[in-house]
Formats: sequence, structure tokens, C-alpha cells
Amino acid sequence: MIETTSTGDRRRPSPRALLKLAAKETRGKLKVFLGMAPGVGKTYAMLSAARALKAEGLDVVVGVVETHGRSETAALLDGLEVLPRRTVPYRNRTLMEFDVDAAIARRPQLLLVDEFAHTNAPGLVHPKRYQDVDGALQAGIDVWTTLNIQHLESLNDVVERIAGITVRETVPDKVLERADEIVVVDLPPEELIQRLKDGKVYLPDDARRAIDKFFQLSNLTALRELALRRTADRVDEQMLSQLRERGIEGPWPTAERLLVCVGSDELSETVVRAAARMAAALKSEWIAIHLVASDRETTDRTAQKRMEKAMRLADRLGATTVRLNGKDLPTEALAYARRNNITQIVVGRSQPGVMNRWLGQSLSATLVAEATGLSVTVVAPEALPPPRSLWPKLPNAGALWTGIIAAALAVAVGVVAGRALEHITQLSNLSMVFLFAVIVCALRFGTFSAVVAAAMSFVAYNFFFIAPRYTLTIASPHELFSLLIFLVVAVATGGLAGRLREQAQATRERAEATQALYEFSGKLSAAPKLDDVLWLLAAQSAAVAKGKSIILLERSGELSIGGGWPPEDTLGTADWAAARWALRKGEPAGHLTETMPSAVYQFRPLNSSGGPVGVLGVAPVDIDDAVSSAAASALQSFADQAAIAIERTQLVEQAEKASTAAESERLRGALLSSISHDLRTPLASILGSATSLRQLGDRMGKQDRADLLATIEEEATRLSTFVSNLLDMTRLEAGAIDIRRDWVDVGDAIRGAVARAAKSVPARRTEISIASGLPLIRGDAALLELVLFNLLDNAHKYSPPQSVTRVNAALAAAGVRIVIADEGIGIPPDALNKVFDKFYRVAGGDGRAPGTGLGLSIAAAVISGMGGTIVAQSPAPGGKGTAIVIQLSAGDLAPGNQPTKTDVT
Repeated sequence: MIETTSTGDRRRPSPRALLKLAAKETRGKLKVFLGMAPGVGKTYAMLSAARALKAEGLDVVVGVVETHGRSETAALLDGLEVLPRRTVPYRNRTLMEFDVDAAIARRPQLLLVDEFAHTNAPGLVHPKRYQDVDGALQAGIDVWTTLNIQHLESLNDVVERIAGITVRETVPDKVLERADEIVVVDLPPEELIQRLKDGKVYLPDDARRAIDKFFQLSNLTALRELALRRTADRVDEQMLSQLRERGIEGPWPTAERLLVCVGSDELSETVVRAAARMAAALKSEWIAIHLVASDRETTDRTAQKRMEKAMRLADRLGATTVRLNGKDLPTEALAYARRNNITQIVVGRSQPGVMNRWLGQSLSATLVAEATGLSVTVVAPEALPPPRSLWPKLPNAGALWTGIIAAALAVAVGVVAGRALEHITQLSNLSMVFLFAVIVCALRFGTFSAVVAAAMSFVAYNFFFIAPRYTLTIASPHELFSLLIFLVVAVATGGLAGRLREQAQATRERAEATQALYEFSGKLSAAPKLDDVLWLLAAQSAAVAKGKSIILLERSGELSIGGGWPPEDTLGTADWAAARWALRKGEPAGHLTETMPSAVYQFRPLNSSGGPVGVLGVAPVDIDDAVSSAAASALQSFADQAAIAIERTQLVEQAEKASTAAESERLRGALLSSISHDLRTPLASILGSATSLRQLGDRMGKQDRADLLATIEEEATRLSTFVSNLLDMTRLEAGAIDIRRDWVDVGDAIRGAVARAAKSVPARRTEISIASGLPLIRGDAALLELVLFNLLDNAHKYSPPQSVTRVNAALAAAGVRIVIADEGIGIPPDALNKVFDKFYRVAGGDGRAPGTGLGLSIAAAVISGMGGTIVAQSPAPGGKGTAIVIQLSAGDLAPGNQPTKTDVT
């Protein structure tokens, strides 16, 4: 693969190399002091180099350094700032740990952190110290640290074979690969052993035990070689990276791509680590794939746990994990390899069954035989495991006895049925009855019960139905042959039927998961409110995880509990920390992850297009159980869809708030405009008239004084009407006005409103027409009269002085219909639905409406409260002007409801 681009004599650096370089600029630099074993002087070398930089003026701070009682190492701490450690209570003890938060707050130029692979005390955000170091690096702080080669995750099994011990504290290889510099602190094994004997590494008693076990010459030599080889590989990689950054052409090694097949047996983790070492040596990408046979899907919980653990290990070591279903596993693996340009396949030696061992048919053997154009590496176990037995795996004790009892009962029923059939008819072969019993046991209780039933049927058929009867002796050779054939057929049939039952169960589980996802999608699309979305997500997630769930939503930068199943309103400290980490980093945290594994819940971010909206937490009933890959896939689908739905509801809420704010702003502006016009104009007239009367007094004529007084009275009345309308509208919106439901005579209300309008505007002419026989209505007489007065006042204002305003009341299909029509300029069609809005006014000839914009709003509110309707029509039935039409429902006929006469005024 060519990593540079050439044009003539010019050479351009590799864009990929430059992007990697740019990404490093925002992070701190990591320097690792690597050694083959404890005692080679890693911490001493780190402190010595740091003191030299301190002398040059660099800001150096010690985050944590373990001296292990070595005086020469402790002396190097003099003059260096040491951060206080964080105290963590644990099992009636107080543990001292590295305080990464204090280190980030201090922000030195160089931070020293010893023992890179150290496991933190439970309860801290990160279970491993290398994760604390990564946090400091992300904050832009340069970090120096120490590490022994046996702590590399991919070398864990190699170290176990070399030294005979299992290293519990490990660091993923990809963490070391991201280091900017690796310094090998080397010491010949003989000198290291002498240092141990001199007491410079451990105390005398501990030193003797170490020499007898771990610190043997052969072990140290092998570990030294591992350290030097890993460092040499790192040097090669750094050289190639620098050449690519400078645009120096290759030739570069052709890129390799590895595919490792991960199974569910004990060898799976060994295979993963071997593939990781190969990928590191080849500087190649690698993919971990788990193949599931669609016709032989396992229901073994232990095997599933092993597989999940191996896949998590592959992910930690830097692999891309993939899960595939197929009928022919070798064919699926080879097809995937060809589609993804795989050059090498790594597979563990398969553990064949008895028949497969004879025929040489196993996954690893088939891959070796059928692979073309690529290499296949077979990883062999330390000891060849015994072949898989034909006998099915025993279930637990309860299921074991249930299967045996069921088999015994089925065979007993078969014996009774066979004896009964002998008396009814002559059957050539009664063994079919027992074969039926075997199939029933297989389908109902599994393969084990079927095999037990086949063995019992073999004995029962011989004892009860083959001569000589009631003995286990077989007289005829052909009977023996038939009986053996029956046993083989019964076992095979039972095994196949049992496998069919397991496949049906697996298919049912997949169908249930698919159905759950389908139902979730359908219900989610119909969920109108945020609470509905949260309840649905919590319930479905708890069902899939077979445990409990909780949802935390992000509001103003903080998380709060939005829902849960079963309902939950509290969380532990570790859970809160894991949830905040998942929200901030956008990756899973909590139970069975690398971040806050002590938490009860495993949290997944709810990522939407606008960023994370919260986190989803699930916790299985059994705290030791991991969420299966199928359940994890379903949960991720739930989380993705729910995040979109939550974002949708939040956008709807924001839109409603924005609409409300816009409406409030519009009303505010309309109110200010109305007040500025309808208060200032009458006040100016009143002030002008009063000033004239005060200044001129008796010098004015009697008629002039009367006109000014009339102006003051008219404008004061106008002000009073405006203020009354404002108060009425406020009380209506607040529900402070109680609309009564008394019997009301519409004619009386119309006459009262017309009389009131005549006093307000005596020069205007109003004609009323009230049909006879109008029924009484249920309503508030005073408010109805106020509504009619406001409508008449509007009609007078928006029509010429010489025009006529007409009021008509007639019997309608559902009650009484009142029409108030004027002969004015009318209302534009686009404004007919707006005239009942608060402060909306149709402009007059001067560009402004003479009214307050509240009369029609009050009318609409009152009529609606009385159970009626009000609409505006323009032009009016006469062909011009505007008509306001009120429809009121008639009440029940009441005594004294006498028709009125038609009045014309």
C-alpha cells in the first residue's frame, strides 16, 4: 500500500498520516518506561529523567509513585511536587489512590504516574489506572508512566506458559500502541537476580519466594526477549509513520487483514490473544467474528458467556467484532473473508466429535482444506481436549430428574399401549409405539430425556414383547438385529427431535425479539408525549434485558431521572458517575464495562442528531450475567429510536413554547399599541377641553362650554369602556367571571343593549326585528346584553354616521339566531377569522381602528361560555357591510314563555 502521492519531483505526505498527527496535537504526550520485570529500575529511570527536566525549569508534578521501600528511589522524590492521594474506604480499610481530578485541575506540564496497569479501588470512575492516565492525556497533560511487559493483555497467556502464573492486572495493547515514546529499561537477568538477593527489590523473605517462583533465569530471559521484541516493533512503526508524514516514498509492506474465528469453547480467549499478537506484529487491522449455525444454535448459557467474554476481550485489544448467522460455517467464514479482503484467518483447533474425528471434518480442518488465496493459522491448545461425546450434555439436577421420570412414564405408557394393541389387532412391529414415546420426550423435555427413553424402550421392548417374554434373553438372531436397529434409530430420532426443539426455542426467542422491536417501533411512532416515550422505552428495555431499566434525561447540562421499570427514583453514586460518563463520552459505561464496572446498571447514551438527550441504563436480575449480543443489539435499536422520539417531543415542546412566546409578544405589542392610542387620544381631548374651560372660563360662549363639557364626558365614557373591556377580558381568561345559566329572554337583552347604545351614540339609527314565539335560552342576561352592546358599538364605529344598524332575532333549527348587521366598509376575507382575536383591529380610514380590539374577543368568550357560536360574515345579507351572527341553543320550554311582538325603532 502506497502512503505517499507523487507529482513529478514533488512528494506529498500521506493524508492519513497527517490526520493522525493532527489528532495527537490536542492530546498530551505519553511516554512509557517499559521493563521485563519488577526491579529493573523503571521508576528510578523515570524520576531521574524528570528531575533533569525539573532543573531546566519544566513544571513537573508526581501524581503517584510507589517506592516499595527502596531508599534510592524515595530520595529522587525530594524537590518534586507530589499530589495528595485520594482516600477510598473499602472493606473497613482506607485505600490511597491516584487523584486524577486533582491532577487535571493542577494541569502541570509533565505528570508522573507509576504502575500503569494498576487496578483502582472499587467505587472510582475508572477501574484501571491507564484510564486515569488517558483522562489526563485528553486534558492536554504530558504523562510519563511505567509498565512491565507481562501486563500486556495479548501476552497474558504467553506469560502464563513461561512463568506459570496468571497476571490479573493487564493493559490492552492498543493503549501501549498509542504511546508517543517507549523507553526500555533493560537489565541482564543475572544482575536482576543479584539485586533481589541483595534486598534491593523486595524484603529478604519476599525476595526468596520471588526467586523460587517468578524470578528464575529462564523466565526473565524470555520476558526480556518479549520486551525487546515489542519495543523493536514499536520503533519500526514509528519510523514508518515519520517517513509517511514527510512524504518519503516506500516501498511499504502490503497491508495485512486478519480474521479470527471466535468460538464458545475454552480455547477462544487464547485464540483472540494469538490473533492480537499477530496483528501487532504485522501492523494490520483485524476482525473478530463469531459464527452461529442457524440450524444448531446453542442454548448453553455457559458457552454463551465464554463467547461474550472472548468477544469483549477482542474489542479491548482493538479488533472489530462481528457476529454472523449461517448454515455452513466454513463457507460463511470464507465468503466473509473474500468480501472484506482478508489475507489471514486465525482459528482454534476445533474439538471434533467422535464421527467427525474419524472423518477429519471440523471447522479448522475444513477451513484449511477449502481456503484458497489466503493463509490459515490454527491455534492448538496446550493439551488436546477429549473428543465430544455422542452422549448429550447433562442438564441441571432438576431438569435431569424431570427428564428421567418423563422417560420412564412414557415408556410405561408405551408398554401398556403395546399390550392393549396386541389384544385388539396383530401388529408386525410394536417398536413404533416406543419410538413415538421417544419423540414425545425429545420434543417436550429435550435430547437427554429422549436418549434415556430410547434406552428404557430397548429394555422394555425386549422384556415384554420379544420371545421368550419377561426375560432379557433373545432367542432369534434376527430379533437381536432388529432390537439393535431399533436402539440406533430411537437414539438418532430422539437426538434429532431434541435438536429440533432447541432450534424451535432459539427461533422463538429471535421471533420474540423481532416482534418486540416491531411493537416498540409501532408504539413509539404513536407516542404523543415524552412520558409515553419514556414509559415505553423503560418497559421494553427491562423486558429484553430480563431485569430492570432506568432512563436519565439531560436538562440544562445535568441528568435527572425521567423514568424506569420498575419505577425507580434513586441511584447509587457509582451509577450516577457511570451515567454522566456515558452522556459525556458517548459510549457505554457501568456494569461489565471498563468505566465504573462496580455500578449496578450498564448505561448507553441516547444519541440524537442534536447530541445526546440522555442515557438508558439496564441491569439484569443476576448481577453476574452479561447482556447477550442479541439483547444488546435490541437495546441499541431501542436507544436509537427512542432518542429520535425524545428529540421529537422536545422539539414539539420547544415549538409550543416559541409559539406561546410569540403570541405573548404579539399581545404585548398590541396591548401597548392599544393603550398608547386609546388612552392617549381621549386623555388629550379631556386635557385640552379642561384646559380651555379653566383658562377662558366666562369668556367662552355658553354653547362652547357645553360642547367642551360634552367632549369631556364622551372621552371619559370612552376611557371607562376601554378599561372595563380590559378588566372583563382579564377576568374571563382567569375564570373569575361566573357565567350563569338562568332563563334569558333574548328580546329583553336586545332592547336593553339598543337602549344603552342609543345613550352612547344618540345620533345613530338602529332597527330591531324580533320574531314572535322565540323560546327562552339558558345563559347570563347581563353578559348577553354586554355582548350585544359591544357588537352595536363596533357596528356604529365601522359604518357611516347616516347608515342604519339592524338587529334581527329569529327562530333557528337548534335555538335562536341573532344577526347584527351594519352598512360599513366590511371586513376583508382574510381577516374574518382574526377579528375575534384579542387586540386585532381592522384599520380605518386614518390607518388605525377607532376601537380597542377587545369587544369581539369578549363577545366570543361569553358566547362560547353560554354554549353558543359567533361568526363574522362580510358582506352582510344586504350586500354590503358586516354581519355578526350569534347562534344560541334553546332551553327547555318554561312557563310564562310568551311570544313577543315585532318592534321597529
